[in-house]
This record gives sequence, structure tokens and C-alpha cells, in this order.
Amino acid sequence: MSASFFALLDDIAVLARAAAASIDDVVAGAAKASAKAAGVVIDDAAVSPQYVQGLTPRRELPVVWKITRGSLMNKAIIIAGIMVLSAWAPWIFPWLLILGGTYLAYEGAEKVWHWIRPSHADPAGVEQVVERTETDEKQMVSSAVRTDLVLSIEIMLISLANIEASSWGIRLATLVVVGLLMTVAVYGTVALLIRMDDVGFWLIKRPVAWLQAVGRGLVKAMPWVFRLLTVVGALAMLWVGGHILLVNLAEVGLSAPYDLVSGIVHSVTVPGIITWLMDSGLSAVFGFAWGAVVMLVLGVIARLRFKKPVSH
Repeated sequence: MSASFFALLDDIAVLARAAAASIDDVVAGAAKASAKAAGVVIDDAAVSPQYVQGLTPRRELPVVWKITRGSLMNKAIIIAGIMVLSAWAPWIFPWLLILGGTYLAYEGAEKVWHWIRPSHADPAGVEQVVERTETDEKQMVSSAVRTDLVLSIEIMLISLANIEASSWGIRLATLVVVGLLMTVAVYGTVALLIRMDDVGFWLIKRPVAWLQAVGRGLVKAMPWVFRLLTVVGALAMLWVGGHILLVNLAEVGLSAPYDLVSGIVHSVTVPGIITWLMDSGLSAVFGFAWGAVVMLVLGVIARLRFKKPVSH
């Protein structure tokens, strides 16, 4: 009896060590995968605040929470889908990434084009965001969740590609951890950003002079922070989208663009940070060129589709 008891304890210890090793594998895999997907996360965090602009302060956090729930649902569906595809049709992943990269490049190029040739309708849009109705909020949440779907697919596919574990269970657990971390990081940051002006006003009311100065600084800085995020978001779309396109076009046999960029980057001997900046900059240029072509094609299709017939 005692021998069986100690054998059971030994088995439990072995299982505990295996579980601990698995947890270590999951944590290490999640950390590596999260680092690789950081560019898309920056893009997501930079893009998301626009969806709460124009809301009254009391509705900002509830709307962010609705978008967060939608994001979690997106990631649950995506993880289930890509785990099935990884077993039955892994060849489809590069093509999915090319589609996602094309979307990001198109969105980034469109934003840059609007900076170059601003629309005259923009000022009118500002007037419309004084107060949002419940229907407006639902539309905003739906739009944000759709954008999150594309970005979440990118995050999960990039993460899956960088998980080295062969165990199906560890890959699944790692993706779940990455999904939760990314969602908290993105929408926690968004919630913090949109309430920073409230923190500023609260500090202004404090009796301490330096706190009042900090509060005034926060209130004045936040409009500039959001403008900077708009720029960062567009550049991140081009950089991330361009890099995804370069790598995955090479995966499906079109390696010339990747070889060209890689050749340029490795032709000079410079510090690592400069190499990274060169690679990111060239990826962004390629992303902009790819997105501009997509814009042109869609513009031609739209003109042909809505072209009025010539009356005789």
C-alpha cells in the first residue's frame, strides 16, 4: 500500500514538472510571438482611439468595453479557425497574410493620400460628432470590431508562425495567452489615453501648484498626442503591411521584392538600430506602393461601375 502511495506521489510530481515545463513553454512562446506581432499591436492601439472621438465622456469607456468584448470574440473565432487550418490546410496562411497585408497597405496609403490631398468634407465631419446617438454608437462599435478582426487575424497568424512548440495543446495555449495580452494591451492603452484629459482637469483642481501645471500640460498635450497617434497608426500600417507582404510574397514564390529590400539592407555595414530603421522604412515604401496600386485599381473599378451610360 505504501509503495503504491509513494508511486502515486512520484507520478504526481512528474505531472507537476511536466505542467510547469508546459507553462514555461507557453509563457516563453507568448513572449516571443507577442514581440513579433508588436508592429500590428502598435497599429491597433494607434488606430482604435478614433472610434471614440466625438463621444460624451460618460460613454467613452462603455464603448471601449464593447469594442474590447468584440475583439475577444474575434480572437476566439480566429484561434479556433487557424488551429483547424494549421492541421488541415497550413498552405493557406501565407495567402491570408498577403490579403491582410494588402488591407493594411491600402488603409495606410489611403491615409497618406488624404494628407497629401485633404478632403473638403473633413471640416463638416467635425461638426457631426458633438453628440452620438445609440445607433451611431452601434455603427462605431461595428466598424471598430471589423477593423480589429483584420488586425487580430494578422496578430494571431504572425504569432502562430513564431511558435516553435510542436505540441498542438501548447500552440493553442500560447495563442490564447497572446490574444488576451494583446487585447488588454491595446484597449487598456486606449482607455487610458481617452481619459488622460480627465486626469488633467482633476490635477488642475488640486491645491498644489506643480500638480496644476502637470494637469494643464496634460490637457494641452492630448490633442497633439492623438494627432501623433494618427500619424503613427498610418506609418505602422504601411510598415507592418509592407513587411508582411514582402515576407509572404516570397513564401508563395514571388521573392524579388524581398530579395531587393534584403539586398539593400545588408549591403551597408551600420549599427543594428539603423539596419532596423532601413528595413522598416523600405517595408513602408513597398507597403505604400502596393497600397497605392490597390487604391488605383479600386478607383478604376468604382468609376467603371458607376459610370453613367451615354445617352443618344
